[in-house]
Amino acid sequence: MKRRNIIFIIIFFLTIFIFLYFKFFKNENVVVTEISNSEDVSYNSNIIEDVYYSSKDAKGNEYTIEASQGEIDYKQTEIIFLSDVTAVIKLTNSNDVKITSDFGKYNSNNLDTIFSKNVVINYQENEITSEYLDFSMKRNSMIISKNVIYTNLENILKADVIEMNIDTKDTKIFMHKNNQKVNIKSKQ
Repeated sequence: MKRRNIIFIIIFFLTIFIFLYFKFFKNENVVVTEISNSEDVSYNSNIIEDVYYSSKDAKGNEYTIEASQGEIDYKQTEIIFLSDVTAVIKLTNSNDVKITSDFGKYNSNNLDTIFSKNVVINYQENEITSEYLDFSMKRNSMIISKNVIYTNLENILKADVIEMNIDTKDTKIFMHKNNQKVNIKSKQ
């Protein structure tokens, strides 16, 4: 009887793994080390440990994202909620951009990612910290908001929002209220 249960459990988890692979991860490289599931409790999602996605667009730009944990909601299967997130954007016409955050919301269909809480963006000698980042390869944009602090070798800038076009590097920096001004201080 025990051997029969073990075989059933192995087949059950193998079936779940194959289903998840073909349903959600067929276009990305994903390393899945553990899928949590329990027969005693009814779940509305799947937990995946050590998540890794990598994709490349037609221009040759590469986007990789890693997280210590991901959760897929059955109702929105293209959305994966991430924890302890690190992403790298390797642009063909520029230097790499590294992003870290406590949480993320990744769309496996269009690669759009929302990073939240303790967001840090590093690009060459520049660092931007905030609480929210909306990144889209499709729109070629980064919208950084909530307690935005931009630091480089010479200046510190504080603003409500920084919007950047990834291809052209065109950047808009502004405050939400018209009577407030972007704060720029020299380090020297």
